[in-house]
Amino acid sequence: MTIHPRLAVLLLSPSLLVAQPRPAAQRSAVISDVRYSVTFKALQGIERAVDVSMSFNATGKEPVLLSLPIWTPGDYEVSYFARNVSRFSATSRGKALVWDKSTPSSWRIVTDNGGPVTVEFHYKADSLDNAQSWTKEDFLLFNGTNLFMYPEGRALDFPATVTVQTEDSWRVVTGMNQTGAHSWSAQNYHELVDHPFFVGKFDLDSAQVSGAWMRFSSYPSGSVKPAQRTKLLGEMAKAIPTEVAVFADRPWPRYDIMQIADSSAQGMSALEHENSNVGVIGAGYIDEDFVPSVYAHEIFHSWNVKRLRPLDMWPYNYSEMQPTPWLWVSEGITDYYADLALVRGGVIDAAGFLGKTEGKMDHVDKTVPIALTDASLQAWIHMTDGTNDIYYDKGSLAGLALDIMIRDATDNAASLDGVMRSLYSSDYKAGKGFTPAEWWGAVSRAAKGASTKEFLEKYVAGRDVFPWNQWLPKAGWRMRTDTLHQPRMGVSFQRDSAGLLVVIVEPGSMAAGAGIKPGDVVTSIDGVSANNPAWENWRVKYASREGAPIEIKFIRDGKTETITPAVKFATLINRKLEADSNASEKAKRIREGILKGTIGK
Repeated sequence: MTIHPRLAVLLLSPSLLVAQPRPAAQRSAVISDVRYSVTFKALQGIERAVDVSMSFNATGKEPVLLSLPIWTPGDYEVSYFARNVSRFSATSRGKALVWDKSTPSSWRIVTDNGGPVTVEFHYKADSLDNAQSWTKEDFLLFNGTNLFMYPEGRALDFPATVTVQTEDSWRVVTGMNQTGAHSWSAQNYHELVDHPFFVGKFDLDSAQVSGAWMRFSSYPSGSVKPAQRTKLLGEMAKAIPTEVAVFADRPWPRYDIMQIADSSAQGMSALEHENSNVGVIGAGYIDEDFVPSVYAHEIFHSWNVKRLRPLDMWPYNYSEMQPTPWLWVSEGITDYYADLALVRGGVIDAAGFLGKTEGKMDHVDKTVPIALTDASLQAWIHMTDGTNDIYYDKGSLAGLALDIMIRDATDNAASLDGVMRSLYSSDYKAGKGFTPAEWWGAVSRAAKGASTKEFLEKYVAGRDVFPWNQWLPKAGWRMRTDTLHQPRMGVSFQRDSAGLLVVIVEPGSMAAGAGIKPGDVVTSIDGVSANNPAWENWRVKYASREGAPIEIKFIRDGKTETITPAVKFATLINRKLEADSNASEKAKRIREGILKGTIGK
């Protein structure tokens, strides 16, 4: 018969059939000499799994309580990594130890008066997600939060080593400090889990950037062409020095960009770490303009979030959510600086910067009014009203507004750069998170003591519409708005080999009314092949024919279908940001200061 592993232990120990009392407090016995080992070879790749062991010395008679995190910092989502664990066992000197679960994510191990303990388990790794672990036949991405257990209720300042066992011909890349051919070390648990690993077959390139080595690892091999790698590293070489300049500090001797390209991914996502980031990108998006912006954003996080962050998230607590009303600073202002890094570094021009800003304004306009603090707090629960990630774009715009306010109050003698730099020095370097009083105090001091009360109450904690017509002229910009009434299908497309893959269908649109769904592949519009750029001319042809039928052919579940919906018009607000030729000299100084990262006249 088949016996569950835990039942096998109970059968060997009849006295344990009596229910065991839970400890009054969730606190582990003290452990030391902590070592982790990760085994990933071709067999594990086929199984879509990885084998993990943890060895340590336990002290005293109390049980050892080991926990796995429920989330990965930077990814504001509860994932319960323990659910991927199987084949758990605990031994000491070759003898099986008794264990049970003390919480859904914690294991209680009964030792024989302490001594050496080895824990082993199998981990399912089939989630292509920046914060998770993912395997293919020749590749593994893993995050330490997924695999590395910690002693519950004890300080997380214990040092640890990691050994990776893999095929001789495969590579291992991580930002962690390497101590041997197959081993790495961390000074504490926070450092340990903040360094993702790539293991297997993948491409690797490097370049000197801002006085440090930057490595670019990409899977699968060949997914990024040499010219594309050279281009991206060149763009980062331009952008990163401007980010270093904001804080007057480069906190890492090297930095790793770790990228996975896969056909199942839509668009691009990335997750920041202490001196690295992991990007997951759709295979067809590698040449898109947003790629350097995403990486500039994640690299800026190595200052703003990984080091400088609000008190609510200092230190990280891996056993529960850590909601904060400050994601508009941690994520939104980071995104503002990603745009600034590209324009200050010459990757994009001033028009490109304004184009990114316009896009964020459009996003905010299409979203229900929400306070930045509320949007930040709600990030963990994945709102369905369209506000789930608005703290990025609206927070970025708040950063621009604060920058303008500070520069205007000081005739460009101070800036938001100075606020970030001062908080980095006074809080992060002092080993603590910033408080609301410290943040707003730094902003007020930079703006010569100007009150931040109205800005906070109306535009951060409140839902007032940002008054761009008041703010933009102070920075030498103006907004031109045109209203357009034109035929619109109401879909977002992604290029597909067969035509145009429908990614998003806007509610109430022509496409929605016609029954078009995400996943359909449009092959022709008004008789013009979707592979012919001329398909977009249908808007011109039907510019004065609202309600007229139009033929659309598409593929669904392998079958070609033809529909003739009535052309539907939509009213669009075309917003255009541009330099104001009549701007004052002061406004011009502020505009140039923002775009170039300078202060003074």
